Amino acid sequence: MEVKWILCPICQNKTRLQIRKDTELKNYPLYCPKCRHETLIKAKNFQLTVITEPDA
Repeated sequence: MEVKWILCPICQNKTRLQIRKDTELKNYPLYCPKCRHETLIKAKNFQLTVITEPDA
């Protein structure tokens, strides 16, 4: 089974998470230890999508 690291959408560095092809994430708070940002992501079939929420 192929495994890939999730890259930070802001700084493009490796995070502490790995995903497989059958992994599905919805509204996952991804934290990057290098740039210290937290981003909501959605992942399916190695395709990551950044979820942007409207300001309140």
